This record gives sequence, structure tokens and C-alpha cells, in this order.
Amino acid sequence: MTLKVGVLGYRFMGKAHANALARLPMFFPEAPEVERHTLVGRDEEALEDAAERLGFSHTSTDWEATIEEVDVFYNLGPNHVHAEPSIAALEAGVPVLSEKPLSNDLESAERMAAAAESAGVPTATAFNYRFVPAIQYAKNLIDAGELGDIHHFRGQYLQDWLVDPEAPWSWRNDEEMAGSGALGDLGAHTIDLARFLVGEVERVSGHLQTFVDERPVEGSEDESGETETRPVTVDDAYSAQAELAGGVMGTFEASRFANGHKNDHTIEIHGSEGSLKFSLERLNELEVLRDDNRGYETILVTDESDPYIGHWWPPGHVVGWEHTFVHENFEFLSAVESGDTAYQPDFADGLEVQRVLDAIEESDERGEWVDVE
Repeated sequence: MTLKVGVLGYRFMGKAHANALARLPMFFPEAPEVERHTLVGRDEEALEDAAERLGFSHTSTDWEATIEEVDVFYNLGPNHVHAEPSIAALEAGVPVLSEKPLSNDLESAERMAAAAESAGVPTATAFNYRFVPAIQYAKNLIDAGELGDIHHFRGQYLQDWLVDPEAPWSWRNDEEMAGSGALGDLGAHTIDLARFLVGEVERVSGHLQTFVDERPVEGSEDESGETETRPVTVDDAYSAQAELAGGVMGTFEASRFANGHKNDHTIEIHGSEGSLKFSLERLNELEVLRDDNRGYETILVTDESDPYIGHWWPPGHVVGWEHTFVHENFEFLSAVESGDTAYQPDFADGLEVQRVLDAIEESDERGEWVDVE
């Protein structure tokens, strides 16, 4: 059986997932056979161009009609567009992959998770960093007890693409469309890895900051040279203290104003018998401290026996950021083919992260610790 995939969105994440779908038969021959069937968007001319580049055989400006024609639906649009198309697809019995965060607010995320539970088909929240080989390696170490009792989780995600106050306004700067700023866009990844590697987040104390209150709208300059501006209604940076299950101390941080950091996602986990460190900018490496406490060992996670690596190149040849989407698509589409609703991270995982995001915002507003309900 060939799975016909419909994809809403053809920009950043559309390219990432289309590339992953194209790579599957080449490197994961055991993956389900997939057809890049329909690309969905609003601009017909731009859609035609994108479909040709990304390898889709059809285009549509109507996501409702697309749901009726495909076997799997990928919702890669802005956060405020995640809920309604995804719920409609699930009500039609179509498995759904949604980009993260699950939605722009907690109420919508709850509706999406409820629809997923009722539908009884596989769903995915696209936390692609779970599928980094080094993160999978770290997960295996922790589950095997190599680090002993976990005491600390530290995670930060730093970028600098909004440092310039003249950087143009986008939907990511709007609370109604995005929900939050660095918190949801970047922090969601960190919180998911904390849950995946260590355990549930139980309570938080958060702080959010906006450094630039308005930004110019690209292409809005009039004859007099005046440029329209729009308000920034989300955070540019956040930090949070957290308590995780088992009394683990957590520290989360993300910023779009960290000058000199391009895509710097790092985590540290400290246990009674050892520690580990990971940086997305050194994606093929994992630093591990064993119980002899003689310093960190850098492990190059590129052996054939390492998670996913046997599908790629000879030992020592590194993989890249784009390969995480191949791994993610392989796992999700395999679950779709088999009907395995135990796939994770699913919409329930996306909802749990959304609850933490919501609690951090509430904590910032109230100025006190907030339990994650």
C-alpha cells in the first residue's frame, strides 16, 4: 500500500518534511511506500512552484478537500492553524502529524488531544530532536541507569535572529497566531526533551521578557518612505525554574536575542553516578561523565550500532539536522502503516508540553510558582 501524504505548508517545515519523505526509500527501504500527494496553501502560483520543487503531484487551496483524498495529513502551518484542520482530519480517521507547539493556546491543544484519543489513529507532535542519534544514545544510557539517580536537568535554546530591532515583523511575533514567542517556538523543544529523558514537569517559576515592542512590516514602505509597524505581543526570551518528577531540579531558557548564537540548543543532565552534555551545534557528539569522575568523554555517535546510523554512511561519517526529520518520518509513517497508536511523541505529548508552556506564562503573570495541572 502506498500512503498518500497531504501537507499543509510549504516554507521552512514544508521543505524539511518534503526532503525527509524523498529520502526515505533511499536510506530506509523498510519504510512504507509514500506518495507526496497534495501540497496545501493559499497562494496558487506559489503553490505550483513549491509543489514542483518539493515533489508533490497535486496542489490545493482547500485543506478540507485534501483530507478526503489522502491517507496521512501533515499540518505544518502557523500555530493558530494547527487545531481546526488537524481535528477535522482526525474526525475523518486520518492520522495527523502537527508541528510544535501543538497549538497557540492550551484550550486548542486540549481539543486536538481529545480528538486524537477519540479517533484511535496514530498522531505525532513534531519534536524532531528526540530523533537525534546522540539524544537516543543518551536516552539509552539514562534508562540503563548509567547516570544513577538524576538530580539536575538544564536546557537552553539560544538564537539571535531578532537582535536587530529593524528585523521584520512576522506571525511569530503575534500572540494570537503564535501563542508565545521564544517560549513556545524554542522552549517547547527543551521541555519535550526534559520529559523524554528525565520525567514530567510538575511545577514551574517563569519569567518572560520582550525587548523590542514593535517591528516594521516588510514591503510596507509608502511613497513618503514611511514604513508600517506592528506590535510585538510575545516574549523575545524566557527562563524558568522547574521541579520534575522525583524531585529533579530543572532550568529552562530560550532567547531570540542571544547575540552570537544561531541555533544553539544544549542540555545537561547530572546524576549520582555520572552526567551528560549535548549541543545541537555538535549534533553527532555526546559528552559523558562516568562514575570515575575524571572528566567528560566525547563520544562520536556515528557507529553502525548507534541509533539510526546504520541506515546512513560508513562509521565516522556524520549526519545532519535534516536527518532528524527522516528518522521522525520513518517512525511515524511506520506507525501509520501498522496502525500503532503507541507512537510517541503523539498529541498527548504535545498537550503535556503545552500545559508546561501555559504554566510558565501564568507564573510570569502571577509572580509565583505554578503547578502544572
